[in-house]
Amino acid sequence: MKKVVILFWGTKGNVERIARKVYAMFDEKDCDLIDVASVDVKTLKNYELMIFGGSTIGAENWFDAKDDNEWNRFFRTAEAQELSHLKIAFFGLGDQVLYPDHFVDGLGVFQEHALKMKATVIGQWPTKGYEFTDSDGMAEGKFFGLAIDEDRQSELTDERVKTWTDGLKKELGI
Repeated sequence: MKKVVILFWGTKGNVERIARKVYAMFDEKDCDLIDVASVDVKTLKNYELMIFGGSTIGAENWFDAKDDNEWNRFFRTAEAQELSHLKIAFFGLGDQVLYPDHFVDGLGVFQEHALKMKATVIGQWPTKGYEFTDSDGMAEGKFFGLAIDEDRQSELTDERVKTWTDGLKKELGI
């Protein structure tokens, strides 16, 4: 049984690219990488850690999202499952300069749904080193998960992914 599943949306862009970077930090015998539209929610009970990855803006904008977007479909089904044994971590993409008032707000959406699943949220990330004015993806000086800004700080992405995943692996004992 694999310990980690990385679920991401959207595909063929920065979110998928970062999901693949996160996946590369784990031994493939311990981890699966699945776009959220393809996951069988019934299999999630077999994992110890779920990692959600997404962006705040774009085609799947959280605030304008339709009921049939892939994350909404997933959450409706997942919240009906018994997943309280799971640990959940998140990474989110955003742009600090163009969207300083909503930087990585998607992390807040992930946090809200993880709590509805009664899962344990791990992998919080410090806000130090970012320049933004507000975010629904943070509380008490920490993001709910790893914040990535590929538009303004892409040179920091690899180091941030490695540091964050090292912390997750330590918590899981792998």
